[in-house]
Amino acid sequence: MSNIVAIVGCPNVGKSTLFNRLTQTREAIVHETAGVTRDRHYGKSDWNGKEFSVIDTGGYVNNSDDIFENEIKKQVHLAIEEADVILFMVDTMLGVTAGDETIAEMLRKAGKPVFLAANKSDNPELHLETSAFYALGMGEVFSLCANTGSGTGELLDAVTASFTDESVDDEEGIPKIAVVGRPNVGKSSLINALTGTERNIVTPIAGTTRDTVNTRYNKFGHDFILVDTAGLRKKNKVTENIEFYSTLRSVRAIEQADVCILMLDATQGVESQDMNVFRIILENNKGLVVCVNKWDLVDKSEDNATKKYEEYVRKQFEPFDDVPVIFTSTVTKQRILKAMEEAIHVYENRTRKIPTSKLNQCIQQYVEEYRPPAVKGKFIKIKYATQLPTYYPTFALFCNLPQYIRDPYKRYIENRLRKDFDFCGVPIKIFFRKK
Repeated sequence: MSNIVAIVGCPNVGKSTLFNRLTQTREAIVHETAGVTRDRHYGKSDWNGKEFSVIDTGGYVNNSDDIFENEIKKQVHLAIEEADVILFMVDTMLGVTAGDETIAEMLRKAGKPVFLAANKSDNPELHLETSAFYALGMGEVFSLCANTGSGTGELLDAVTASFTDESVDDEEGIPKIAVVGRPNVGKSSLINALTGTERNIVTPIAGTTRDTVNTRYNKFGHDFILVDTAGLRKKNKVTENIEFYSTLRSVRAIEQADVCILMLDATQGVESQDMNVFRIILENNKGLVVCVNKWDLVDKSEDNATKKYEEYVRKQFEPFDDVPVIFTSTVTKQRILKAMEEAIHVYENRTRKIPTSKLNQCIQQYVEEYRPPAVKGKFIKIKYATQLPTYYPTFALFCNLPQYIRDPYKRYIENRLRKDFDFCGVPIKIFFRKK
């Protein structure tokens, strides 16, 4: 396992800013509003050749009646348990607060190496103010400015010197599966049910998840990365800056994923925003599994209720209806493993390579059974086919008159390829080029 560093502290002290600087990304949303970060957020960093994982956490607030702040506390405790080293961030401009003292007491009980980072020490006067934090009894105080990077080098020198294990997990080549959909359809609940932990915060309030959250899943012979995303709403309903950033990161998660699990609410059916998410997935040529969640809440007294609902879903997604449709319940854990198995199967379909000789043999058979219609008295002859070296199934067919090939014939070739080589859940691109 890699060394894990958790960043903890009160709300709005700069934890996400430091996380973004250490990971050299903009994955964590940074905003002046307190409580923006909710779930544990993971990233990779390295310093002087030593690689480590970084966990960004929400602001720790004690004795709060707010539903989110209580859930954030649970996530902070889980991050502390998981981490090898803890970065305790405080705000120099605020000085020592009651919240800082509460966190310091909690970290002393954790029994793990703690490094106290006094953030927002932008000038010499503020730098002198950091001495007040020695009162917390956490040892040396490191003055820094997460926004500019000033002072982070000294902090990282001390942090990496405390590491005992320098090995890291290699995530290259591991399937990345993004769980996407409208708000409140059960995306975070699905990941929590799979991992058996409260990995992501779940509440009845739409928009609970804000950042995209990666979770490594390595059980039952499977090994992949699950990506929880914020619910995608219609553009005209996205009014807050924070929600805009959440939506942006969800779209980016789709772009970076191999397979997307599109979650639908069985009690509401396929809505226009579900179709918008579906189109984003297709535009990015990602593998797709449709997961109809909350199936335990649907009246199934009608004969063949599951079959009829599946036909309804496929009808909405035409012409791309060759996708797995799984009916799940994250509450009862009904068929959630089946959804993951289908996602891995779709990943294998997406990465399948067909030998050129076999491909040409099949294409010639398709052409003999149904030749391209003649246009303006000219006959089209398809002479050769090859699969292009892309991340998803793409084929080039060489012929004498590619400009006369119509869409119905392209769909015929695509459907035959799907049937013979099992490209279920995967968009296929076919190009006709001049020989």
